Amino acid sequence: MSNTVGVEEKIPRNFITDIIDDDLKSGRTDHVATRFPPEPNGYLHIGHAKSICLNFGLARDYKGTCNLRFDDTNPEKEDMEYINSIKNDVQWLGFKWTEIRHSSDYFDRLYGYAVELIKKGLAYVDELTPDQIREYRGTLTAPGKDSPYRNRSVEENLNLFERMKNGEFKEGEICLRAKIDMASAFICMRDPVIYRVRYASHAITKDKWCIYPMYDFTHCISDAIEGITHSICTLEFQDNRRLYDWVLENISIEARPHQYEMSRLNLEGSITSKRKLNLLVKEGIVDGWDDPRLTTISGLRRRGYTPASIREFCRRIGVTKQDNVVEMSALESCIRDDLNTNAPRAMAVLNPIKLIIENYGQEGVTDTSYTVSNHPEREDLGSRTITLSKEIYIDAADFREEANKQYKRLKLGSEVRLRNSYIVKALSCQKDSDGNVTVVHCEAVPNSVGANIEGHKPKGVIHWVDANNCFRTTVNLYENLFNTPNPGAAEDFLSTVNPNSKTVIENAALEKSLENAKVGDHFQFEREGYFCTDSKAFEEGRVEFNLTVALRESKKVIV
Repeated sequence: MSNTVGVEEKIPRNFITDIIDDDLKSGRTDHVATRFPPEPNGYLHIGHAKSICLNFGLARDYKGTCNLRFDDTNPEKEDMEYINSIKNDVQWLGFKWTEIRHSSDYFDRLYGYAVELIKKGLAYVDELTPDQIREYRGTLTAPGKDSPYRNRSVEENLNLFERMKNGEFKEGEICLRAKIDMASAFICMRDPVIYRVRYASHAITKDKWCIYPMYDFTHCISDAIEGITHSICTLEFQDNRRLYDWVLENISIEARPHQYEMSRLNLEGSITSKRKLNLLVKEGIVDGWDDPRLTTISGLRRRGYTPASIREFCRRIGVTKQDNVVEMSALESCIRDDLNTNAPRAMAVLNPIKLIIENYGQEGVTDTSYTVSNHPEREDLGSRTITLSKEIYIDAADFREEANKQYKRLKLGSEVRLRNSYIVKALSCQKDSDGNVTVVHCEAVPNSVGANIEGHKPKGVIHWVDANNCFRTTVNLYENLFNTPNPGAAEDFLSTVNPNSKTVIENAALEKSLENAKVGDHFQFEREGYFCTDSKAFEEGRVEFNLTVALRESKKVIV
């Protein structure tokens, strides 16, 4: 997969493309304009990636436009750090916005439209407390009841709203509500709050405003101002479409965008709630929003996922109205396919023990180096030189003193082939005071490099590195962050955190050439998995590696 978005990544047919085709054919619109409207109150996650790929992809496929719009109406929760991270993530995924917009760009116009609703008798200033508003709203089976302030005169409402803007009321003391229908079957239509008082400095408008519009009032007007033709959101906003249309029908704005809903992305074993993600960060359970165990886009990037693999994942899962849970293996399959094709190979011994070739230097066992291909099927990825000496490292898991016939690695008295090198036979071993094997003594079969020697049938092939010419560094291994496939449903989701989700190997032995790896470089560590250099380690002047994904799908079941 290429990291450049190409024609081959065209969005597969779905109900939204059918709608767009019909709209273009019928003349409802002669162009396609979409937007991606995140709230800058946290880092983007894999669910946002689906929306990014869809909105920007539709604009690409239909030669239309797509704005990146920041829904910045909650000043106490939003920050420039999040705005910058969102821009970076969108660009990293391979997309370019037509324009950058902010809901705050329209605060003056939004205020004007609120005044218009008041003048039409369609909005009123309410002094019920937030708890009273919830109480008056009713339930799914019982209608709401009118606020005692619902029938104030237009003049009184205009005066109070002006005083709200001027900072004469406390937070929660007063608000502006749309006057719709307290008996509506849809709770979102029971006189929703459209403005509230907030004394918080805004990231862009600073202290200009102390009243801020609500999302449902802001979103539809922002779409109309920007000329959005197809406003796509997730299914939880389906009922809110009625309010979306009501606002636009009752203000003097010409554009009439339409809202369409799709299923959100629910990924097995992950958390996408920004509140819960923020808690994981604040509690120190993870190493920031870009922790490789998180399915934030920055976390996936640091883990080693490529833009192409994430785009391919979004393409495969498609766009439907059916809510479902996507298995993590579906995401892992995309990055595995990508790296299998594009990642150079290398050898890395994660838990090294020393293997001494006792007859090294004797006749037929004199090799000092090998030139090996970086990829078995990609000549364009070149080759590298690996060295061999009397002492090498093999993985502790590749040696046993005794084992049954199913064990295809090295044991006392048996033979294996060293990858790209000799057949060796284990003769004896040394142990430390705890009984752990630290050194294995062996002898190499002379002239056995790349050759089948009569009378020698090695059990298997193991990887190794030259103990006298290797790179010792830290390698981070990762498992699922949670011990349940649906941590978000747990009463205390923190109780589902897997305490063994990260294993730090501090002194792994890698091929010497990996010492020069760059930020974002990927490798297949043969027989181990796919790994990527860790960006944070680079910032601190170190070269470390993170496990991106195993070589093949794990059979381990999350319980």
